[in-house]
Order: sequence, then C-alpha cells, then structure tokens
Amino acid sequence: MPNLKSKSKLALTKLEIALIICVIVIAAVAGYLLFKPSPPPKPAELVFSNLIIEPTKVTEGETVRISVTVENTGGSPITSSVALVINGKTETTKTVSLEAGKSKVVTFEVSKPAGKYTVNIGGLTGVFEVRMAIKNPDTIIVATIGEPETLDPAWCYDTASAEVIFNVYETLIFFKGNRTDEFEPLLATEWWISKDGLTYVFKIRKGVKFHNGNPLTPEDVEYSFERAMVQDRDGGPVWMFLEPLLGIYSTREFNLSDPEVAKKVGHMIDNAVESNATHVIFHLKIPYPPFMQILAQSWASIVDKEWCIEQGDWPGWIDYVQWVKYNNPEVPPLQEKMMGTGPFKLERWEHGVQIVLVRNDNYWREPAKIKRAIIKYIPEWSTRKLMFLAGDVDIVDVPREHIKEIEGVPGIRCYKDLPTLVCSPTLFFTFHIDPESPYIGSGKLDGNGIPPDFFTDINVRKAFAYVFDYDTFIKDAYLGEAIRPANPIIKGLPFYDPNDPKYEFNLTKAEEYFKKAYNGKLWEVGFYLEIVYNVGNIARKTAAEILKHNIESINPKFKVYVRAVEWPTMLRAMVKGQLPIFLIGWLADYPDPHNFVHPFMHSKGVFAAFQAYKNPEVDALIEEGIRTLDPAKRNEIYRKLAKIYYEEVPSVPLAQPTGRHWERDWVQGWYYNPIFPGIYFYALRKGYG
Repeated sequence: MPNLKSKSKLALTKLEIALIICVIVIAAVAGYLLFKPSPPPKPAELVFSNLIIEPTKVTEGETVRISVTVENTGGSPITSSVALVINGKTETTKTVSLEAGKSKVVTFEVSKPAGKYTVNIGGLTGVFEVRMAIKNPDTIIVATIGEPETLDPAWCYDTASAEVIFNVYETLIFFKGNRTDEFEPLLATEWWISKDGLTYVFKIRKGVKFHNGNPLTPEDVEYSFERAMVQDRDGGPVWMFLEPLLGIYSTREFNLSDPEVAKKVGHMIDNAVESNATHVIFHLKIPYPPFMQILAQSWASIVDKEWCIEQGDWPGWIDYVQWVKYNNPEVPPLQEKMMGTGPFKLERWEHGVQIVLVRNDNYWREPAKIKRAIIKYIPEWSTRKLMFLAGDVDIVDVPREHIKEIEGVPGIRCYKDLPTLVCSPTLFFTFHIDPESPYIGSGKLDGNGIPPDFFTDINVRKAFAYVFDYDTFIKDAYLGEAIRPANPIIKGLPFYDPNDPKYEFNLTKAEEYFKKAYNGKLWEVGFYLEIVYNVGNIARKTAAEILKHNIESINPKFKVYVRAVEWPTMLRAMVKGQLPIFLIGWLADYPDPHNFVHPFMHSKGVFAAFQAYKNPEVDALIEEGIRTLDPAKRNEIYRKLAKIYYEEVPSVPLAQPTGRHWERDWVQGWYYNPIFPGIYFYALRKGYG
C-alpha cells in the first residue's frame, strides 16, 4: 500500500512552488508597471498663424507693420529665428524663445520704395503696396506732343489750342459731365429757345469778373460772337457761327472791297447777335439743331471787350465798313494774350517747352483744387515715358504702339476703350485729279498711270472698297482697339444706325469690279498710281501698304507705290486735287451728323471739295437735315444719305478708334467727355484715395 502521507507532502510542495512562482511573476509585472521609464518629450515645433499687414497701401517713406503669431506646439523649449521674406528675399529675422505650449506675436516694421510686395513668414503670405510719393502736390503736369497754334478763341481750330482756351476762358453753357447732348449753366444762368428754332435767349450771370477785375456784361458776350464773325479767318472755326446765324460759310462769299457790300454784311453780323442789360439774343437764319453744342465749345469763349480793344483788336461798330480791316488777319489779335473768366489764368507760354496756367483765386465758383496746370511739349516718347514712370508728369500721351511698355506698371492708371467721335482714317477718292499731278504716272490708262477721271468709274471705287482688309488694319494699326464705321454717321452721333450696310474685305468681289471697270480695259492693261501718307503716321502708312499688297495680288499689271511725304506737302497736294486717293481723319467739331456728312458729302464740304465730288440730291438732303428740328424727320434724311453713301462710295471709312487715358494713380477727379479737346483741370486734384 502506498505511503499516502509522503504523497501528500509532495503535492503540497509542488503547490507551494507554483504559488511562489505566481507571486514572483505578479511582483515582476507590477514592478515593471510601477517603475516603467518615461518616454522622451516631443520635439519643439513652431507653428505660424494670424499674419497681419497694416496698412496694405502706403506712400513712400511710410512704415508697414507686419505681425504674426508664433506658437511652440512641442514639449521642449525652443529658441529660433523667424524670417521676414519679401519678394522671395529675406528682409530681416528676429530671434524667438518659447517654452513648450507657449506663443507670442512677432512684429516687423519695414519701409520700402514704390512697388508691390509679397510677404512670406513661415509659409503664410500676404501683400502690400508702396505708392510713389506725390511729386508737385499742388500742380498737374501733362506731357503731350505738340503746342497750340494760338490762344485766340476765334482763331483756334486745333485741340492743343482749345485745351488751353477752355481752362482760361468760359462759354455760356458747358457740357454736363460726360454727356454731349446735355448742358449746364456757366456764364449764362438760364435760356430759352423759340419753337421755330430761330431765336435763342440767354440770361447772363451777374457777379462774374474777368481776370483783370472787369465785370462780365451782356455787351461782352455780344462782342465776343460778333468779333469772331468779323475775324473769320481762312480755315477757322467761325463757319459754325456763320452758317446758322447768317446762312453763309464765309464772309468772303461777298465782295467786301465794295463799301456798300461791306456795310450790308456788317449789318448782318450786328443784327445776328443783340444784347440788353441782362440778356443776349441770337437770331438764327435757319433752324440749327446743334447750335447749343457749338455754344459750349472753345470758339464760343467770352472775351473782355474793353481789354480786347486795348490790345488793338476790333473796336466794335464805329461804322459798318471799317470792320473789313479786321477780317481774315494774318496773325490773330490775341495770339499770345488771354483774359478770361475761367478757373485758370495764363502765367506764361514758353514756346516749344510748355504753357503754365495759374489758379484764379478770385474765380466766381469755388477756386480750383490745384494751384497750377502745366502742359509740357515733349515729342519724344522715350522722354515722356521716363518722366511718367518717375512721377515727374501726371498725365501723358502714349502712342498706341508703345502701350505694352507701361501697361500694368504700379502707380499708373489707364482708362481703356473710351468712345471717340473720330473717323480715322477714311479713304477718299479724288474724282477729278489735277492732270499735272506727280502721283498718277503717265496720266493715261495705259498700264503706266491712271487718267485724271480714274475714280469717276464706280466699279473702280467699289473694287477699292472690297480690296481693303479692314480687320487686319484695325489689328495692326490700332491693336484691335477700333470699330468699323459704315459711313460718316459714326457711333456716338445722333441717328447712328449699326445696321447700315458697309463693304467687307472680299478679293473675289474686288476682282469682279476691277474686271468691270472701263469695260474690261483696266483689267487688260493694268494701272499705276501712288498713295501718299504723311511721315510718322503709322495708321495711314499701314492702310496704304494693305491697299498696295492686296491690289497687286489680284493682277500683276496693277502697280501701287506708297510714298511718304511731310505733312505740309501732303496737305498742299490734297488741296490742289493732286492726290488720286488720300487717307485722312475727321474729329468732331460738335456731336451732330451734320458735322460729318457735310465735310464728307456736301460739294462745299472740306473733303468733298478736295475730291470734286458733287451730287445735288446729296447737297439738298444735307441742307434739309440741318434745318429740320423734328428728330424723326432728321433720321429719315440721314438714312437716305447713308444709303446714297453706300451706293456711290465717294469714300470709305476705315476705322473709328477707341481711346485711352493714362495718368498717375494720385490724379483724382478726371472724367471723360468725347468732345473735350484735352484735360479740364478744374475737376482735378492730387492725392491717394
């Protein structure tokens, strides 16, 4: 029998051993858990947030404050550099010490030259702009390409002269804002027009003084208009008074050497404009719808009668014969003298350099915000560009071919796509060329020239109209910044119709009409002619070269020579009827279709006369159009004229360019009116914002 006691002891011993082992394991585990080593702390790490740039626009010399919040998101303290990076380059650094979990704001202050800047701190980005310090803060300086012809309002017929005049002199009324068909009172406070359109009455503002202190009177107003009609220089603007007031285009339509005739014309002028103690009355010969537009422009400026007479000008109606001595003078009586009522006075004219105007502190309205206005004459683009970029001029003339050089430059503001009342250039055909013209080769239809009546064949005119690549011209000459007019009634004028038909580029049609011309003889023998343009006029040169290329591509017997001449040479040849075709533009005198259809289509119009184009029906319609007050009836007349223009093709408008205005961004107050001859300084000030 087994020994049970011994077995019992053995089992107990094994149990004890197992318990001991368990105790040891438990103790070991507990010890490990109680005395496990701590993990190493998380590395220090800087996190950036809340980048603030104040202000985001400053002027040179001013400080920009840049701040950022920096936080240590790690478990250890850190000392590190915070870098301010501007435009990709480290501007400066700051040392930051932060305990674990702490944060602080780091601030930088910088002062930079003019420009646009991108800030980067710790991957956070922002921008600020430093604007150029305003130079000459009380003066507006304009850089342009040519100086005035005159300072005499009755003589002035160019924009450079008119820009000066309409800042120094004033008119009875002024265009309202950017409108060309609404007016606001200026030297007249109110007015009324008779129902038949033949009488205009203006009440003259009281309390206005000329720059010399003389008070403005209705007599000064009457004298101003009569003086202009007395002067009536060749090629001047006074036809715009003579046509509505006397029914003529020039006082020299009469034999003024005959004293009785001179007396009669003198009475006509005197009776056309009358004044009393408070009002001025205009008596029109015919109704003239654009008369108000004419009265709002520089040639209608009011002069000081007493002062003019002191300068040796027309003395008024002593009798009705002596006025002839003052008619069509060789030199304007007020060529370099000015005495107006306007917001600026003439300080000096440095010929070939600049004109300086100074503020009229006694102006009847609130004085201008700037003290001086300076118009500098700088023909070289490179010089104008450098001065503009440096801030030495505020407003500049930028040739279209150079716009990419300054477009987008900080500190320069550009207004684009400004509507204009310009048709430029137009291709005019001369119907009866001077046989002595040096530009028509042999003068015969023999392949070596053209006959003087070459363009009387309508097929030739239509062929030229179809052969021209209008889209390429606008792209090359105007960088696409122009539209195609169909006729002289261009966009922006009353009675403009965008649906009027116009010729399109079509070489097949051009060839068809060339083959019809002269019963086929032109196609068989060919021709030679010269196209003249004035040196430096890129648009006219481009048009001439397009004509040459396309005409010669149709028939190898067709030869065109493009000749560059100086402007006076081209002008003389055009007036003499020596140019077989001429390329020239027209800028509105006033915003009415009459001011375009008359020079383009009337036999006595400027261009039509040069062309020797005459159509009695057209003349009658144009004269009816200007006498008609009913807008609906006027529209019917101009639609008829547009139809005839398309059918007869006396000329072909090539483009109506849009405009641009360039100024420093510190110029404030400028606004655009397409009829303005230049900058109206009274509206301007200098400053940011």
